[in-house]
Amino acid sequence: MRLPASTRDVPIPTDPIALVIGQDEAVRAARIAAKQRRHLLLVGPPGTGKSMLAQAVAYLLPKPTHEVSVLHNPENPERPIVEVRDASKLAEERTRAKNAGKLLPVHDVPVFVTEKLGFRCRRCAKLSAPTASVCPSCGADKYRRSSSPFDDLVFSAAGEMLEERVHTTRTLPNGKEELVAYETAENGKIRMLTEKEMKEAESSGKRRPRKVILPLNRSTFIQATGASETELLGDIKHDPYGGHPEAGIAPYLRVVPGAIHEAHEGVLFIDEIPTLGYLQRFILTAMQEKRFPISGRNATSTGAAVRVDNVPCDFIFIGAMNAADISSVLPPLRNRIIGDGYEVLLSTTMPDTEENREKLIQFAAQEIIKDGKIPHMDSGGLEALLAEARERARAIDEKSNALTLRMRGLSGLIKLAGDLAVLDGSELITAKHVTQAREKALTIEEQLSSRYDQWWKAGMSDYGMRKRQGRESEVA
Repeated sequence: MRLPASTRDVPIPTDPIALVIGQDEAVRAARIAAKQRRHLLLVGPPGTGKSMLAQAVAYLLPKPTHEVSVLHNPENPERPIVEVRDASKLAEERTRAKNAGKLLPVHDVPVFVTEKLGFRCRRCAKLSAPTASVCPSCGADKYRRSSSPFDDLVFSAAGEMLEERVHTTRTLPNGKEELVAYETAENGKIRMLTEKEMKEAESSGKRRPRKVILPLNRSTFIQATGASETELLGDIKHDPYGGHPEAGIAPYLRVVPGAIHEAHEGVLFIDEIPTLGYLQRFILTAMQEKRFPISGRNATSTGAAVRVDNVPCDFIFIGAMNAADISSVLPPLRNRIIGDGYEVLLSTTMPDTEENREKLIQFAAQEIIKDGKIPHMDSGGLEALLAEARERARAIDEKSNALTLRMRGLSGLIKLAGDLAVLDGSELITAKHVTQAREKALTIEEQLSSRYDQWWKAGMSDYGMRKRQGRESEVA
């Protein structure tokens, strides 16, 4: 096999799933999982590409098509209402809102309206963008934000609350008065709506109090650790004022989605499933029902009285773990994955063929580019790296004529060799740097064995030193 002059000449695939090296069976299952929305359980030692496979599945999924909001329930505030709006409905509402009313230049709007909307400075009366909190002409504060941690109110320099919509009246040509409203629009203009247009907007739900908990533009890859129920299942924030309508925060504004909800229409990835413990049963329920309520997790919090039902959580579950921990997974959870997905045992070696050597060289180029702080590797360095991959396959997995797929160790070796090349001022990583990195990239156990011949001697050496120091103190 003729090696490239350096990893600069190695093309890198743009498809993330093609960056996974040597796991052909797992890649095939990942492609099916993305297309058919199946669950996956990836089993294998660390560094074999489980996280990369999960991210690749998320990359292959289409973008989310639904926005999930929590609405205020005036009849029962402690039971907020869930509303799911698809992309077409959102686009229709945006179009309706954009076409509603009449766009006016700021100069054609009453002065007090421009002040309340944040366009005009009260000190010098100069106009500026409403996003500027300080007047660019005189330097006066146009508005300030509330210092309270419980709200996000905005006040003018005179202490009046700035408004998103200002209501007033205007006199028609026939002498009658009409209620109108002004609000900030795009392109630095102000939109004027008549009373009829305001009623139409309110009936369409545009002005209904809501909190968007899952926006339309969101990530399709969510990684959870299961560190707490709140992280995984969501929660309701505590309100020291008990949700009082005057001083407190409305319950719907205190709803916090969990990872299972954020993964709706995407991938929920959990590494080391056994660390979830009893939380596995909640994952199972969410997978079965595709909906999971959000409620307060702290019994002493005011959020304990709030519950949001029917929150969607239709996700692809991808779990990763080591083979030794397979007995720690709840049997019903495994049964659910098997019934609607695949269990995949990842490979630790691949045959030493020309095609697979090219893949390993591609991996080296990927890691160098991803790191961004080390130089490329020349052909001699690549040859030394391939030799190390063969040696690790033989020493760890007892496979001859094979290359290792325990990529995390190889990645560390590449980075250490690159750091040594940087110290030498070399433009490329050479075989010398890879050899030096191999000698230095030893685990603590290997270093102890090298220094003391046996592990236990290291501990005895420390014990002997303490014992000798004790004798010396007694003599003194």
